[in-house]
Amino acid sequence: DVRRSLKPDTFEDIIALVALYRPGPMDNIPRFVACKHGKEKPDYLHPWLQPILQETYGVIVYQEQVMQIAQVLAGYSLGDADLLRRAMGKKIKAEMDAQRERFVEGATAKGVDRDRAEYIFELVAKFAGDGFNKSHAAAYALVAYQTAWLKSNYAVEFFAASMSLDLSNTDKLNVFRQELQRLGIPLRQPDVNRSGVEFTVEHEGEKGAIRYALAAVKNVGAAAMQGLVNEREAKGRFRSLVDFAARIDPQAVNK
Repeated sequence: DVRRSLKPDTFEDIIALVALYRPGPMDNIPRFVACKHGKEKPDYLHPWLQPILQETYGVIVYQEQVMQIAQVLAGYSLGDADLLRRAMGKKIKAEMDAQRERFVEGATAKGVDRDRAEYIFELVAKFAGDGFNKSHAAAYALVAYQTAWLKSNYAVEFFAASMSLDLSNTDKLNVFRQELQRLGIPLRQPDVNRSGVEFTVEHEGEKGAIRYALAAVKNVGAAAMQGLVNEREAKGRFRSLVDFAARIDPQAVNK
């Protein structure tokens, strides 16, 4: 598992993983991991690019890095560097040829070897078509960090909330059920005297348990189940099927 092999110890590592873990960029994950753990030496392509690529161990990960490389190495303005990023995303040959010429000429004018400039342009172009912007990746990474912390520290509450968000998706609920089974957290059956409309937490035992939601039962509506719960909370538990049938509003709950 790449997340385990990476062993992230900074928030930036999680941001990078979000950006890399997609078709195309994920080919760079083994090198990223190897460089992070000192098994390989980062290749910064050119001394001027080390400050830009240092946090990602020499691997081009973000669209912002593409723009910075063009700015620092080839003298682009940030506005023109954004046009370069877009051109690389579209992969239109005429546009790419024009940008290649401009990039190489700009870099050589600053004293960069032409072959090295062409090599860097090809590397950047290969990445940029599948690139991800860092600000977007950071937003995802923050949610990933928060949810991972909640799952680790408040697993029962985390799963109850997550399952409540997917009440009508039986496939997703089954995925959650399998994970609860793996973690040894009981998932208790729906019960008219114990269940809520959504999934709830029962703090019995060391880990606690999750009580199945009434509204997650197939072909049962949330509004009808809210009426059931309101009646139970107002007048107490249902004592029998007859008591249940007598107390439930037939307009809200049909047969």
